[in-house]
Amino acid sequence: MPSELLRSLPSIDRLLERPLASHLSVGLSRDRVRDLLREITGELREELTNGVQESGLSAQSLTELVERRLESRAAEYAQPSLRRVINATGVIIHTNLGRAPLAPQAIQAVSEAAAHYSNLEYDLKLGERGHRETHCQDLLARLAASEAAVLANNNAAAVLLVLNTLAEGGEVIVSRGELIEIGGSFRIPDVMEKSGVTLREVGTTNRTRISDYQKAINERTKLILRVHPSNYRIIGFTERPTVQQISELARNAGVPSFEDLGSGCLIDLSPYGVKGEPVVSESLKAGISVVSFSGDKMLGGPQAGIIAGTREIVDRVRRNPLMRALRVDKMTYAAVEATLALYERGEALTDVPVIRAIAATREQILNRAERLCESVGRSSNGVLKASLEEGGSVIGGGSAPEVSLPTVLVALKGDEISAASIEERLRGFRVPIITRTERDRVMIDLRTVAEEDERIILEALATLSQPASHSAASVEV
Repeated sequence: MPSELLRSLPSIDRLLERPLASHLSVGLSRDRVRDLLREITGELREELTNGVQESGLSAQSLTELVERRLESRAAEYAQPSLRRVINATGVIIHTNLGRAPLAPQAIQAVSEAAAHYSNLEYDLKLGERGHRETHCQDLLARLAASEAAVLANNNAAAVLLVLNTLAEGGEVIVSRGELIEIGGSFRIPDVMEKSGVTLREVGTTNRTRISDYQKAINERTKLILRVHPSNYRIIGFTERPTVQQISELARNAGVPSFEDLGSGCLIDLSPYGVKGEPVVSESLKAGISVVSFSGDKMLGGPQAGIIAGTREIVDRVRRNPLMRALRVDKMTYAAVEATLALYERGEALTDVPVIRAIAATREQILNRAERLCESVGRSSNGVLKASLEEGGSVIGGGSAPEVSLPTVLVALKGDEISAASIEERLRGFRVPIITRTERDRVMIDLRTVAEEDERIILEALATLSQPASHSAASVEV
């Protein structure tokens, strides 16, 4: 029987001449469709040989089976690898979901820079070659209260640049309690080693005094480093020198001080419940020589590492040959500048998505959650029951780990469909919707959902009354 079924498998050439393959060839090319057909028929041949497929298949039903798989495979292939998703998790700076969404003004600036030539390395006043590092520097310096500033492609790169520039071949003093590991098993000691410096640990995990730093200073000391513990907190029997103490000790020792601020806040977010995140300008006003921080975390811009400090140090960083390997492109400059402009105009709370999400009150989220909850029963044709529940949103991205912002969650539960199935179906929608599950319920936190995206969530929920194979909209290819 398997041999008869195998002989019934349609040939690739015959399948290519059928309407479906001809239609798909317009978008994917005939060669790509041929490759997909070979892949699918090869799978079917193996299934028939191993008895996975039922024995009563006819030549016609085999052809239909091949074409169903072809249509599904072609739709999947047509999707870009990097896709837009809706973040309904309540994790504001979600590393797995691209961290900070950009403000509309930043998106427009990126589009303008990408679509046209620009003065990236051209001095319009002098009519001659310029330097890309000059872009954003004045705006950044004003907001950070520094003499100068420069961009690298992320904060790890910024730390590497500063350490290599200021302390290559020498010792850098750092507290044991600040030798942190960030995402992807990326450790501060590893960055320091690659920068060409020698790490000199002082103090203990939970207690480091300014006298520990002082005792460690010697003729090989080139820098004193302070690292903000962005992604963890040590509480209880602890001690840590202040920024002022570190800067004063470094000044008296005749060496620069450097603070890695991690997330980096340009404004004080403590009124909105985010405590313990230092404001960039405060460190520099306290006398720290140079700081670095991320552009795509608490700042709410694109991925970038920002270095701000004295003009002498920033100029040295600019001249470091590593800068060329770690520099940013024109689109990053455009997005950073547009984002910073919103801070300078006092519009970050309303226009920068990350800051707006942090500042959103429980009452604002409750109003939206109530409306969504009322609409769920209608949009899902009674398949789902929706209720409201108190909850907490988190900052994410390795920032403010102890902070929980009061929110109201929309809890979804189905009588005949599990939370895991709901979550999977939402994730497989034409615009994937990422949620979290608790106690066999799907939880939606609107703090991280744009208001205009609520209708997409309702559309996706409406498909739950359909078979799973029809739940996701087909993709034109």
